[in-house]
Amino acid sequence: MTVTKASPRSSLLGVIKEIFNWYPSNYPTEERKLLFKLDLSILIFACLCYQTNISNAYVSGLKEDFDLNGNELNYFNVCYYVAYVFFQVPGMLLMSRPRLWGVCTFAQSRVTTVQQLYACRFLVGMLEAPVFAGTHFILGSWYSGPELFKRAGTWFICNPLGTMVSGYLQAAAYTNLGGVGGMPGWRWLFIIDGIFTIPIALIGFVVFPGVPDSPKPFYLTSDDIALAKTRMERANVRKPGKMGLDVFKRTFKRWHIWVFVSSYVCMIIAQYPDTYMNLWLKEEGFSVVQINQLPTVTYAINIVASWLGTTLAAIYPSWTVYTGATTGLSFSAICMVIWNIPKPLKFVAWYVLGLAGCLSPILYSTVNTVVKGDSEERALIMGTMMTFGYSFNIWAPLVLFPTVGPNGAPRWRIGWPFTLAFRILLWIGFITAILLHRRE
Repeated sequence: MTVTKASPRSSLLGVIKEIFNWYPSNYPTEERKLLFKLDLSILIFACLCYQTNISNAYVSGLKEDFDLNGNELNYFNVCYYVAYVFFQVPGMLLMSRPRLWGVCTFAQSRVTTVQQLYACRFLVGMLEAPVFAGTHFILGSWYSGPELFKRAGTWFICNPLGTMVSGYLQAAAYTNLGGVGGMPGWRWLFIIDGIFTIPIALIGFVVFPGVPDSPKPFYLTSDDIALAKTRMERANVRKPGKMGLDVFKRTFKRWHIWVFVSSYVCMIIAQYPDTYMNLWLKEEGFSVVQINQLPTVTYAINIVASWLGTTLAAIYPSWTVYTGATTGLSFSAICMVIWNIPKPLKFVAWYVLGLAGCLSPILYSTVNTVVKGDSEERALIMGTMMTFGYSFNIWAPLVLFPTVGPNGAPRWRIGWPFTLAFRILLWIGFITAILLHRRE
């Protein structure tokens, strides 16, 4: 079994054409139409799901309004990730209750105590739990080979895009809505996010297609479903079956789960500080608008890396893209470990962290490709990656990335060296997976 790749092009023009070649001319017309329908339904909805706001709110007045002088920001994230970890599987059932997610987002705008915000963060984590792993599994159930890598990279751009938009929204809310209705700007951000969330969730309830064996959505014909199943059979992607004890036995006897889960844990720990440039800007005395807008450059780079890096991994050997991104990220981590460097270089180091955008979609697309012959093992691995990986976000940030204290944000005397170490370990894990897969 080998990972299917598009043939590398000998010229820059050929590479550019391949990057944008989502509907190959050698595909029959019916297959190109099916891909277009799937892209409209899966990718658009999945991309609209991403948003972030707690960090923006924290640096835009929430900290001062609630007199937060300790590790409360860490605790907000702990509440989120505890729910995120424990509700990975049962959360799938809650996806049939689309209004709840938006209601919890709205509720964060009306909290009057830190304890209420902890509760809201827990509920948001619970309701967001199935989105990430579920979408990856869905992508791997409809797409294969280079088309899978390209879609995964495109979907991933919406994570930094959501964070980027939240930064601009918070800056606008702080400037234009602060004091309106007697509420500060950071409360308005939660209200705006809630307004977006509810209709998006309702649309997803109607258009998200599930897997090819799920009940047929209204926009797919019986011929479309038959073609989708034929495509997956042709790519040796086995359809999901029953989840029994034998699935656990065969999964834990193979190398896949051990290498991929370990790699993902390294990724989760290493990437934790990437989105906290705003804490450094606040410490440096920048204005609230600048604190919310300047970090968006990191997210813009993350967007390009997510899309272009993952697409190039469908054209060239994925290990080359991983190596290039890891080199840049290690450079940033070294700068942060040294810390006392010129301010322009510090900005560069923060912005280069955006290269991490391509690492996760390439890793998950590799899982989808390597384990495509066993859907149950694939689902178990992805669920375990999410559950085990994010379980580290419950406690590791309190030890490595505290908000206050001698080792606190954004200096993180302990955290940044660990970030560098886990960047390298992630690269070693990914290369190990590629080499073991070639031996199979």
